Amino acid sequence: MLPAVIAALRKLPARVRFIFLDAKVETLVKRFSETRRRHPLSSAERTLREAIEFERTLVGDARDLGTLIDTSELSSHSLRAWIKDFANADPGELNITLQSFGFKHGVPLDADLVFDVRCLPNPHYEQGLASLSGRDAPVIAFLEQFPEVERMVGDIYSFVSTWLPKYRGDNRNYLTVAIGCTGGQHRSVYVVERLRELLAGAHVLVRHRELH
Repeated sequence: MLPAVIAALRKLPARVRFIFLDAKVETLVKRFSETRRRHPLSSAERTLREAIEFERTLVGDARDLGTLIDTSELSSHSLRAWIKDFANADPGELNITLQSFGFKHGVPLDADLVFDVRCLPNPHYEQGLASLSGRDAPVIAFLEQFPEVERMVGDIYSFVSTWLPKYRGDNRNYLTVAIGCTGGQHRSVYVVERLRELLAGAHVLVRHRELH
């Protein structure tokens, strides 16, 4: 029913934006437990986890109606900021979201493309760099010593830029490119910031999940 309603609304002379908020089952179980709220689909015969899984089957068709945002690792502040970015983006253009993340916290559910940069030298083990991020000058200087870092950035940029026309032709409004390292603090953040520079001519949003 919801897909038909959204399709009908989009035929009207109005701006319709659809956001699907998702999270991992473990995260949802924790949230319900912490707030002591009863899931509306739970019952004497259905546990909380089963109720969440059942809900997923009921709303599964809605996941592809608009923009999917994985809230598993997001604070309320970060979620508000991401939705604000979404609302302000140009609905007539393909908006590219570059997102850094840490594999130890899970792969983002909303990622369309995922690149693993854990094979690059890790600043975490260098003296004085562990507490910094991939946006800080000492970490940038460390990573720029290694030719393979620039090669990785170039390869990812080449892939994304080569296929952008196809994604635009697929009637998409958003493309989420996720870059992951172990903790989501150094290498993935640096690569995302470099890609932001290289894709300067496109509509680019940047998210650093673990930094938020």
